Amino acid sequence: MKILPYFLFFCMTSAFAQITIPDEPISILGLGDSYTYAESVATEGRWAEQLADSLEKRGVLMDTIVDIVAVTGWRTDNLANGIKEKEDELQDSYSLVGLLIGVNNLYQGRSLDVYKVEFEELLKTALSYADNDTNRVFVISIPDYAYTPFGGGSESVSIGIDTFNAVNLEITESYNVPYVDITPISREGFNDTELVATDGLHPSAKQYSLWVSEILKQTNISELTNIISPTIITDHNCMIWDILGKKVYEGNINNFEGEGLYIVEQNNARTQMVFQ
Repeated sequence: MKILPYFLFFCMTSAFAQITIPDEPISILGLGDSYTYAESVATEGRWAEQLADSLEKRGVLMDTIVDIVAVTGWRTDNLANGIKEKEDELQDSYSLVGLLIGVNNLYQGRSLDVYKVEFEELLKTALSYADNDTNRVFVISIPDYAYTPFGGGSESVSIGIDTFNAVNLEITESYNVPYVDITPISREGFNDTELVATDGLHPSAKQYSLWVSEILKQTNISELTNIISPTIITDHNCMIWDILGKKVYEGNINNFEGEGLYIVEQNNARTQMVFQ
């Protein structure tokens, strides 16, 4: 019998380094505007939905919950009000909370000083939905819509985006929250037209998928999802369940004769493993 690492095609690890399955379903809360709502993109193309899908593909067995509080055109004050209006519909706590807001403050000529105050309050709100755990919250930079047909390469737009991002970066870092800089990706919109949605303004599902790659890269996803990489001890007893949750074995792991994907518990850690 061989025990194979389920994530061999994602990263080369020792034969028994696996990802522990969280005890609770993963839940993701996306806070923002059109870039979180994903204007002109199907629901499954949203960055929050693609993040959930990406985690699932990495072997995290979960009933993913994705909640979105975002409307096209929202400024920081609109988002704050929207969260209050939906608070009865939201969970008290989420595994991950992502915040992206500010482009409409810029587009509508709102004060940068007001943005500073309101963004910081929204970051505090995001933290409150993650039990104030800074490892479970991340801020996404504002994309640069100058690099779209609508933006037309406007230098002033890019300067404004950089100015607002400098503010949200400084505040984010002061709270020790991960910051995901996706603005360089958005600035490839002229080089790769598939990064822009059919409306000629918003990111496409393809661009959002690149954002998710940056979220996984620029944050410590193992901490964000409370996932650790334990070492499976091959001569110790374990309990094994099939993927439907039925317990199929208890004893020395070397004596298990099943084949396929199973969930193994050893030393109070649950791990997804492939036997063959």
